[in-house]
Amino acid sequence: MRNKLEMNILKALFIISLGLFINLLRKPPIKDWLLVFFLKSYFATFIDNLLVRKGFLKYPVNLISGFDISVLFSYLLFPISCVYFNQITKTSSVFDIVKKCLYFSVPSAIAEHFLERKTKLINYKKSWNSYYSFLSIAFSFLIVRALMGMIRSLSKTQ
Repeated sequence: MRNKLEMNILKALFIISLGLFINLLRKPPIKDWLLVFFLKSYFATFIDNLLVRKGFLKYPVNLISGFDISVLFSYLLFPISCVYFNQITKTSSVFDIVKKCLYFSVPSAIAEHFLERKTKLINYKKSWNSYYSFLSIAFSFLIVRALMGMIRSLSKTQ
């Protein structure tokens, strides 16, 4: 019965993420947003794999079996949220970027904390906790945003 709840949560999140993905592609420049999406997917996959292999995180229930990481989180939810973050910070100052990063990373960390406590979708192991999740989420948003800032700057000079 418990796994059914988790699978229903994952299916609902998958449907929501597909709708959000289609919506984010409607705002130009689409190439920037796809680049953010793929950069974030790559970054999230790398970090998630590292944390799972080192024993800090475990995903007992997954939408697609055979993966140690959360495919839904690493390949859809996290990259989509990063695209929206980049869209709203495209012309922001550094202070506003950091402030808006909190608008995305705090709810993400709270949601992950809730899922870790109330479901079997994610388990924290060793010394991992919600604070480290928050820091890793915020840091990854800022890293991808900085990379996109550099890419935009370089493309203007070419």
